Amino acid sequence: MKSKNKPAMTAQERRHVERVKMLCCSVCDDPRQCEAHEIKQGSWFLSIALCPSCHRDAKLGIHGGKLMWKIKKLDELDALNITLQRLEAA
Repeated sequence: MKSKNKPAMTAQERRHVERVKMLCCSVCDDPRQCEAHEIKQGSWFLSIALCPSCHRDAKLGIHGGKLMWKIKKLDELDALNITLQRLEAA
């Protein structure tokens, strides 16, 4: 995502993010194409694979009520660990 608050992605960051987006969701395991959630804005290598619900849903998502995260007992570092494991296995 383009933002005035962060620099444009490098080619290496773009390749990494595209690989992350091909994974299933690191919270609910939804196999649909995911979005890349940055733990820290602009730190693209700290991106988590999230389905739209676990990312942006008002009740379930990380940018909402985080209900799915609470149900699965996960935080951002747990989800990043899952993402990195899946990238390594791919």
